[in-house]
Amino acid sequence: MNTYLIHIKGLVQGVGFRPFVYRIATELGLIGEVENRNDGVFIKINCDENALSHFIDIIKKTAPPASGIESIDTIETKFQNFPDFRIVKSNTVSNRVTEVSPDIAVCKDCLEDMKRQSNRIDYPFINCTNCGPRFTIIKDLPYDREKTTMKEFIMCDDCRSEYTNVLDRRFHAQPTACSVCGPEYTLHYQDESIKGISEILNTLSRLFHEQKIIAIKGIGGFFLACDATNEDAVLRLRKLKNREGKPFAVMFSSLEKTKEYAHIDEIEEKLLTSLKRPIVLLNSIKQLAPSVCVGFETIGAMLPYMPLHYLLFEALKLDAIVLTSGNLSDEPIITNNETALSILTNVADAVVTYNRDIYNRADDSVAVVVNKKERISRRSRGYAPSPVNLNSNVEGILATGAELVNCFAIGKYDQAILSQHIGDLKNMETYEFYCESIDRYKRLFRFEPQMVVSDLHPDYLSTRYAIDSKLPHIKVQHHHAHIASCMAENGLSEPVIGVSFDGTGLGDDNNIWGGEFLICDLKNYQRFSHFDYIPMPGGDKVSDEPWRMAVSHLYQYFGTGFIDLGLPFLKNTNPASLAMLCQAIDKKINTPLTSSSGRLFDSVAALINLCPVSKFHAEAPMRLESVIDKSVEQAYSFEINDTIKFEATFKAILKDIKNNIPVSVISAKFHNTIIAVVVEMVNRMKTESGINKVIFSGGTFQNKYLLERVETKLTNQGFNVVSHKKVPTNDGGIALGQLVIAAANNAG
Repeated sequence: MNTYLIHIKGLVQGVGFRPFVYRIATELGLIGEVENRNDGVFIKINCDENALSHFIDIIKKTAPPASGIESIDTIETKFQNFPDFRIVKSNTVSNRVTEVSPDIAVCKDCLEDMKRQSNRIDYPFINCTNCGPRFTIIKDLPYDREKTTMKEFIMCDDCRSEYTNVLDRRFHAQPTACSVCGPEYTLHYQDESIKGISEILNTLSRLFHEQKIIAIKGIGGFFLACDATNEDAVLRLRKLKNREGKPFAVMFSSLEKTKEYAHIDEIEEKLLTSLKRPIVLLNSIKQLAPSVCVGFETIGAMLPYMPLHYLLFEALKLDAIVLTSGNLSDEPIITNNETALSILTNVADAVVTYNRDIYNRADDSVAVVVNKKERISRRSRGYAPSPVNLNSNVEGILATGAELVNCFAIGKYDQAILSQHIGDLKNMETYEFYCESIDRYKRLFRFEPQMVVSDLHPDYLSTRYAIDSKLPHIKVQHHHAHIASCMAENGLSEPVIGVSFDGTGLGDDNNIWGGEFLICDLKNYQRFSHFDYIPMPGGDKVSDEPWRMAVSHLYQYFGTGFIDLGLPFLKNTNPASLAMLCQAIDKKINTPLTSSSGRLFDSVAALINLCPVSKFHAEAPMRLESVIDKSVEQAYSFEINDTIKFEATFKAILKDIKNNIPVSVISAKFHNTIIAVVVEMVNRMKTESGINKVIFSGGTFQNKYLLERVETKLTNQGFNVVSHKKVPTNDGGIALGQLVIAAANNAG
């Protein structure tokens, strides 16, 4: 009989890990102790080697569902004679911080309790150590009730008894509450404030069936909801929210109902039903209201994750509801009751609030499965603020991220703690949310930045934040950060071939990059090749008006002769205006040069008259992908010299347009062309550098067709292909790349 010290690292605090260990140890008749420290859970136990191995094996296999074990280290230590097994008080031994659990979906046990436990019958805030809100309610560490927004709710005797009973599922579950002592909902409709969950649900059922729009307070902010099968209701929501073209997310009543409307494979099902409950992009097989998906053959689907969602579907008897962020324009999701009642009433007919504050705002996360792997494109509720474990020391570094779909990151020892999705830093409300969130992360994670790292672009508000901090400041090229981000999440530091495709990013030559082939490690990069530079007539206007890029490509390759071709996408454009645009290009008036893949996709989408004008960010590439005829194997010609030129591609597309070839075929041939370019360039880079490891990163690789095929083709050719899974491939992952590049350069 020896005494062993077991150190368990990972997400093991605030998830019921100590009582779980206590129950396992007592069931096995083991003696010792378990304690939480800010650097993990520590167990001392008296046993022999066989019992130790069995004990650890049970911990690994049956750990609490909300936990996440990174490592278990065991050493034999000085013998201690314990009288029994006990839980000892938490201890702080360093300035390392405890991981903060993301918010997770209500568990099956609580759903059962909601139907049988007298003080929790239909109680919409039921939770336990295995489920419920975490990050959105926490103000400070350690994770104790008085440091959350549950502080105001004094536990009744029944809840206190559960909270203090080590054998109970609600032992130290900080949001524990019931209908006697916990938060409650209020429905604000017309001039009434309706309380009582039964009356609220009855009223909501009537309002949904009357095609009303409802604002509902969720875990991380308000959402706008309506019947997803009713076209009039969905159209009205689009009009009132001023969201003309972007698809809406949909919450289905059950997995079975989701399967009626979308194809779901085994991995997608596992993702949909996980405790994280992200929105998952699925291929549709049955249409909801047409205005939900606005012409796309995919559905952004999610399943209920709050107790209220389950109660709501019981009352509604609907297959699905639209559930979209409760905000206006590009502002952050609203979290405050008073703000919701002031602003969302311009959109919603009724507002559902509750009297517990949301401290940390969090949108729904978004994911897609590509080549049988989960890929996160928006990392927020359910994922943030779980850290990314690194092979380098990033302590004290603040990475401010990019301009669009911003996330920032802070460095703690060998971990990167990424923020939740912040959004586009183009309006002051989002920038205020950004600054507020950085301040809260500093406090929550005991973080005092010693260095700040930003994008190269001087006009990004994230760069301005870095400059204004007055800290030692490193600027990192955007596309190097993309590749480094993917390297970091996959634990790589050696030289790699990096393919970075996106819409925009300032290059070293002050041009706009975005179709980049790099050879790099975490410290340096070399630009091997790129898409040919094309002028952007009107500068940033091209993002909203893809026809401008189509004109620029045509003028670059064919001169003004294209004006007389009678191309459909130009039928409403005055020839004189086109001539003036060409003159502006010649005179270099507001026509910065770009190598962007995003602008190339924009150009082709406009050229075939699929999306001459965008109603939302990246609509043109999304539309282009959505119409692909996947049976088409042909590709267009292209030319590789010092750069990659697409004159032959555009010439062939014009010929196909003239011959009335369907846009689905043209789109497929264009995508196959880009795939052929990547495969050709990567092989050339391997020949010259000897490197066999290929990294894909950047927003263009959100294109499922593109990513699936380049990964498959290069893998079949023997390349070691690496792409994003845990961190967004879009600009939401930029901060992670900035962080590890700064650390590599700071280390010398």
